[in-house]
Parts: sequence; structure tokens; C-alpha cells
Amino acid sequence: MNITIRQLKVFLEVASQQSFTLAAKTLHLTQPAVSMQIKQLEEVVGTALLRKHGRIFNLTDAGHEMLLLSRSVLQQIEETTQHLKQITEGHQGRLKLVVASTVSSVATKLLASFNEMNPAMHISFDVTNRDGLIKQLENSEADIVLMGQPPENMNLITVAFMDNPLVVIASPKHPLTTLDKPATLNQLLSHDFVLREPGSGTRMAMERFFNEHNKTLISNMEMNSNDAIKQSVETGLGLGVASIHTLEHELREKRLKIIPAEGFPIRRSWYLVHRKDKRLSPLAEKFRFYALEHASKLEFSI
Repeated sequence: MNITIRQLKVFLEVASQQSFTLAAKTLHLTQPAVSMQIKQLEEVVGTALLRKHGRIFNLTDAGHEMLLLSRSVLQQIEETTQHLKQITEGHQGRLKLVVASTVSSVATKLLASFNEMNPAMHISFDVTNRDGLIKQLENSEADIVLMGQPPENMNLITVAFMDNPLVVIASPKHPLTTLDKPATLNQLLSHDFVLREPGSGTRMAMERFFNEHNKTLISNMEMNSNDAIKQSVETGLGLGVASIHTLEHELREKRLKIIPAEGFPIRRSWYLVHRKDKRLSPLAEKFRFYALEHASKLEFSI
């Protein structure tokens, strides 16, 4: 059946008013225009939908069925229109956010406050290492990636959204915690370090820092996550280097200490990254703007 939305709207109003004249007034149409729409609808369905009784029009059996259809279809259209409006304005939709493990604590805080304003959105939140981040960017799987130094050989839009100072951490029982002045690099290197895996942003920043100071960083212990680094350092396996933003709980509970040291903190940034050839949805654009606007309010001061 080739039924139009306009016909359903007119029929619903006539059925509600039981009058062509009143329906025409409500719809801001002429009475002949209303009559024409009803006539065309009846021709499409092949039977009468209204029966005149005095000055009013009652529904036939077929009219009752058409009334149910009209209400259902028009309600679905209205709901869909509202949903599309919400999506277009960025109030709902799907957002796939992929973050480096070191950024996860900051990202979850941003998401928590963002979600309060956009409770209808659906979020996919993936925490992974640098290799995983780059793979998702290559495959165009993520809407937005939050990470350390972005890869240089990809067609990306990148913007620094938050400072990410790297500090030296140790167990409260470590001998360097008793120093009355910042540790020298030689003092640091006389102790074991627990390092992130090769290729991670933190590992590359550490190696670059020590190379710039003509020092060689050697370690026999590697971990593939920031949490593993912190846990290893806490148990006394060695010194570590971590983002100040990831240490809130451990410092407050005195499970870790920051070692003041020559050249530290290493000043880095976290970046908001997405592919240049991938158009962001309104929701992703809204989160991007929100992160750039609010991330600085989460910064942790040493």
C-alpha cells in the first residue's frame, strides 16, 4: 500500500475530531483538502474508513485498524525524529574511546562528568598499550584515542590536551627516600629500574631523557602496564617512572613516594588523536571539545 505520512496525519485528526471541518481547522488546511486526503487513503486501502452519522463521522472496522496503524507509525516517526535530533546535537549515540593505560584514570574522570550531561550515550572504552592504540588507529576502529606521543607516519589530527609529567617513584622503604636533596642521575642509575615494554610512550621518554644526558638506562625487568610498574615498585623490586596523574591513590595511602631527582619531572603531554580521514560523529566532536575544555581542571600538582 502506498500510504503517505500526510494521509495518516489527516486521518488521525479526523478520527479524533469526528469532523472534517474541525480537523481542517486544527491542521490549518481547507476542508476540501482534508476530504481529498481521506478519499485518497480510502482508495489505497480499498474500503471506507469513516461513516457519517448525523454531523459526525464514526470509524468503520477498517477505520479502527487504520487508527491503530496511524498512531503507531506517527509515534515511531516522532520518536525517531527526537532520537535523530539528539544524535545530531551530540546528546546520544555511540562513542568508541581507546586510551593508553597511563591515561585511563584521567579518561574515566572525564567520561564520568561527560556522561552526567549525556546519559543516553553508549560508550565503548578500551584500555590498551601503544601497539594496540596504533593498530586501532590504522584500522580506523576508534573514534578518539587518548595517548602519549602520537605516531608520526599516519594521517592524524593530534592536539595536546593535558600535561603529563613523569616522575621517579619508589617504595617508601627505598634508600633514596632519605636523601635531603634531589638525587643525581648517577644515584638513580645505581639502583634497579622496573621499565615499561619497549615501544611504550613512557619507555621511549625515559630512554630519550637518559640519552640526552649521556647516560645508559639498563634494566632486567619489564612490565607491560602502568599498574604492573606501580605494584612492582611498591613491593621493592626497583625504581620506576610514572605519570604523576596515575599516582593519586598510592601517594595518598603512602604506598609509593616520589623521588625528587635531577632533570625530573620529564615534561610530556597527552594527546587527543583521531584519523584525519574519519569524520567524527556529533557525540565524538562533543566529547573532543569537552576533553580539551575540562582536562586541565583534573591536573595533579606535585
